Amino acid sequence: MGNNGKQWSGRSRGGGFGYNFFIFLMRVSGIRGAYAFLSLVVVYFIPFAPRATRAVWFYNRRILGYGRLRAAVKLYAHYYALGQTIIDRVAIGSGMERKYKFEFENYDAFLRVLDGGRGAVIIGAHVGCWGTGAGFFGDYARRMHLVMYDAELRQIKNVMDKHCKQEGYKVIAVNEGGIESILRIKEVLDRKEYVCFQGDRFVEGSPTAKAPFMGREAPFPAGPFAVAGKFRVPVVFYYAMRERGRRYRFIFDIPDGQPMTRDAVLGSYVRSLEAVVRRYPQQWFNFYRFWS
Repeated sequence: MGNNGKQWSGRSRGGGFGYNFFIFLMRVSGIRGAYAFLSLVVVYFIPFAPRATRAVWFYNRRILGYGRLRAAVKLYAHYYALGQTIIDRVAIGSGMERKYKFEFENYDAFLRVLDGGRGAVIIGAHVGCWGTGAGFFGDYARRMHLVMYDAELRQIKNVMDKHCKQEGYKVIAVNEGGIESILRIKEVLDRKEYVCFQGDRFVEGSPTAKAPFMGREAPFPAGPFAVAGKFRVPVVFYYAMRERGRRYRFIFDIPDGQPMTRDAVLGSYVRSLEAVVRRYPQQWFNFYRFWS
């Protein structure tokens, strides 16, 4: 499917080329040098990535309600924040985690879910940088299976595997219309292991469910929420958000009233995600027309 700016194409902004570029840059100039050069790269992206720029402008003006001047300033900040998270993920994955600080919200409750012997569905989103937390899952990572679209998998994971230490988790590659991934998800949950989804994106033709989000109706992929409702396993919403001073905050939100139906999981997720986005508005990294 081609990306018309109104739907996600299955590829993430800042893909394989972006990761390779920042890996090279960090080796030459270090983390601070990479941040400095990033400020120039952002100036390039604003005019030469028009569809993404229009999507961010819509988000700033219509969703967040910013005036024109503030929206323009935040447009630059939005691209810069994305570049920072790419640099950070590469740096942390390359063994430079000591240069960062990490804080955790609700981590003990999250570990109790993982130790509960029932398996789990972990749902994140394209906010912040979930990959920066991979190293903190320790032995649990061997039982984690990350569901990714093929395009994302080819772009990013191969680059990270080549240049960074192995993160331990396994990948379930989703092919459009394929049944194999569905069977693998069932096998994983039958073994009481953990399936991880990104709950905010879908490709054209896949089932969706709509919900009010940030003041407007938006479509979400039905799959992650249907899996959680079908298998009646514990659900955790996970976010890794960047804060000032090379600090990351890992947020584990465990909804009440479990197990839940598909629609109940979706409703809890949307409320959780909206709270995080309002807390970190420039770390919303869906660079396409997200809302209906």
